[in-house]
Amino acid sequence: MKYNYIGFFLFFLIFYSCGNNEPQQQKNFNPNDYKDPLVAANKHLVKAEEKQIEDYISRYNWDMRETGTGLRYLIYKKGNGEKAEKNKIAKINFTVSLINGNVCYSSDIEGYKEFFIGRGGVETGIEEGILLLRVGDKAKFIIPSHLAFGLLGDQDKIPTRATLIYDIELLELK
Repeated sequence: MKYNYIGFFLFFLIFYSCGNNEPQQQKNFNPNDYKDPLVAANKHLVKAEEKQIEDYISRYNWDMRETGTGLRYLIYKKGNGEKAEKNKIAKINFTVSLINGNVCYSSDIEGYKEFFIGRGGVETGIEEGILLLRVGDKAKFIIPSHLAFGLLGDQDKIPTRATLIYDIELLELK
């Protein structure tokens, strides 16, 4: 008896879904209708992130420099080693936190990090910032979301559109 009801339900569902043959009126989709509002929304979000970064720098009274891409950096301990350059392997100690202070990753837990400079595999802001350092340097980087993980975050501890604060020490170049 139970199976009769299930069979009747399935028959009704199939019959009903196939019976509606009236043509659907389709709206014309024009991407240009959405362009201006999306550009305006993005400009607003970029300005809000810039303000948040400036407030953060002001709160800590850091004397940071800014690159053309928007990366902020402060080298607070000068090393005397070799200058970082592309195609070298950088070995770093690091702490990554969100602008609200929450620590996401740290070499204290994850271990030091190694990467080929200029070959990707790390955030664009780290690729850019590491080239400003010498072995032994310690620096703070403020990486805007467009130089970090952007709209998606890292799908783990870093949320969407997150500004990242890196504290880095360049340990070695190979």
